[in-house]
Amino acid sequence: MLGTGNRVVAVGLIALMAIGSIIMWLGVPLGWIYAVSKSVESSQPTMGPYVLLLVGIPGSMMIIGKLLGSLNRYYGRVTKTTPEVRVNLPWHRSMRDERDTGHPRTVLDVVMVISVAVAMACFGAWFFLFAGSPLPS
Repeated sequence: MLGTGNRVVAVGLIALMAIGSIIMWLGVPLGWIYAVSKSVESSQPTMGPYVLLLVGIPGSMMIIGKLLGSLNRYYGRVTKTTPEVRVNLPWHRSMRDERDTGHPRTVLDVVMVISVAVAMACFGAWFFLFAGSPLPS
């Protein structure tokens, strides 16, 4: 059973994971696009800004993903629910055995699925309600 202090820390870690995952899916791409658009001075397109976006966005997402993974491991230590990964080698299984991956679901898995759904809903709302038509009228 968790104490009150550990429960507060656990809820705070879940909130940090939620905020971090929303930043990863929405903040990083929008931030990089905004920063690159402000750095481009001429109207002539060059490859530099595109390469910067193609390297910067995935690189930033990997860094945030690593930070989220460390938050998840810390959450497991605080709540004493660090999952033990079972690895069932193929030759130790029956052919009729279940297709279990051996990886238990973590809080970060749930948070990431929810954050991707929120990011997709935000993108859909922007695209269908606020972006306007690119076609000439």
